Amino acid sequence: MRPIKKLLAANRSEIATRVFRSAHELGIRTVAIYSHEDRFALHRFKADEAYQIGKHGEPIRSYLDIPGIVALCKKHDIDAVHPGYGFLSENPDFAAALEAEGIVFVGPSVAALNALGDKVAARGIAAAAGVPVLPGSSEAVTDLERAMAIAAEMGYPVMLKAAKGGGGRGMR
Repeated sequence: MRPIKKLLAANRSEIATRVFRSAHELGIRTVAIYSHEDRFALHRFKADEAYQIGKHGEPIRSYLDIPGIVALCKKHDIDAVHPGYGFLSENPDFAAALEAEGIVFVGPSVAALNALGDKVAARGIAAAAGVPVLPGSSEAVTDLERAMAIAAEMGYPVMLKAAKGGGGRGMR
């Protein structure tokens, strides 16, 4: 793998600032992206370069704009992207789009993101590898009646988690 010369943090605030600090310690130039609403955010000023993305009034969507972020990387000779966490960090389409342009995704491979993006499948992979897993369902639970039967069988308390696409809301 070639050395990374310029790294974009596809994230904001403290997450991006921490990525920049580590990159600077390694002698890597850093690039921030920021929404209009984040134009005064600290991370913008901690990077060597900073570019506004997205549209006014759409701060979250700005950080989810895969084509826009990839185009920005190409335009400014960015050779690697660190996603931070949340936003696009677990998005296999983002990793694949970067990879297709020869840009390093600093994170899991596209195959790993696809395999582990579905929590039910990930649980099965972990169990098959001998990793201890907590009691739970081995398949997606799609109706309340089945969920209640599994909960009664396991005993309370129980925790519910979206199999995928939870949108960062975590466990319920």
